Amino acid sequence: MLIVMQKDATPQQVENVVARVRSQGLSVHLSQGAERVVIGAIGDDRAVSKDQFMLLEGVDRVLPILRPYKLASREFSDQDTRVKIGDREVGGSAVLLIAGPCSVESRSQILEIAHAVREAGAHALRGGAYKPRTSPYSFQGLGSEGLELLAEARAATGLPVVTEVLATEQVQQVSEAADVLQIGARNMQNFALLHAIGETRKPALLKRGMSATVEELLMAAEYILSHGNRQVILCERGIRTFETATRNTTDINAVPVLKSLTHLPVMLDPSHSTGLWQFVTPVARAAVAAGADGLIIEVHPHPEEALSDGSQSLKPERFAELVRQVRAIAEAVGRTVAPPLGESFPQERDNGRRPQF
Repeated sequence: MLIVMQKDATPQQVENVVARVRSQGLSVHLSQGAERVVIGAIGDDRAVSKDQFMLLEGVDRVLPILRPYKLASREFSDQDTRVKIGDREVGGSAVLLIAGPCSVESRSQILEIAHAVREAGAHALRGGAYKPRTSPYSFQGLGSEGLELLAEARAATGLPVVTEVLATEQVQQVSEAADVLQIGARNMQNFALLHAIGETRKPALLKRGMSATVEELLMAAEYILSHGNRQVILCERGIRTFETATRNTTDINAVPVLKSLTHLPVMLDPSHSTGLWQFVTPVARAAVAAGADGLIIEVHPHPEEALSDGSQSLKPERFAELVRQVRAIAEAVGRTVAPPLGESFPQERDNGRRPQF
């Protein structure tokens, strides 16, 4: 349930309500709005009388949260959450771009790509140090060495690092090296991993499972949020359907649907959702038009030599063209692409609220 405090509620009155919520065996999540405090009482509240909270001083009203995903729902917060990635934010009016290779393969490769995508306008660097592969004989990533190379690329370019965590025992190590922890599609319902990432309080990029519903994605996000980590970014990356013309089927519908259901930022990965570089830019354009807060794009200087996912990777010059086209689409729908690192934002076009779908 949500307990909405009066505009003039005192800190002591808020604390009294928090204490009562905890006495009922429920967890507390505070949301400080522009005008008033909202207290989320999360847990099994079926046996809890809502009326008891209305009798407490400073309480304005008590509202039920009808969605099964409590903290992720717009009922909990109608203000869009913004997640900082370096000195940029995802979740506002500006589109954020994350780019880089599927896998970190060598020092020269990751440094070349990092400089190229930064010059083209990327705001963060993606790259897999640990790779989940369908075949046990495929390249599994460089592991710890890959994390060190990503850290070197960050130092050389200033780009924050986004990389995947595969298991709970890797969380601490990857957290020390990365700015954003990615949970891949295969791990979307690895609940032990979601718990561990929730404890880190680091930004998390949660990818939709290839057979997961929108609600299942939001429930996975709820696991992270329930541990106090509010910095969750959702990512649509294509779902598995009967269609075989592309690697996956891009669920463009999911972007506006998610924006209507949750306050969390929503990104789209057109590289994995199509599996073919020729279709990455058109789908990226569609994602921005549909309301996506950002894109995550695979880029490789020599895709034909890539150790993983070369067929869906853009060459740096093609990524630069994607940025130009995406910028035009963003402007056409009253938005913008965040300025490159080192450049300041123009005056904000909105007050942090995005149009409701």
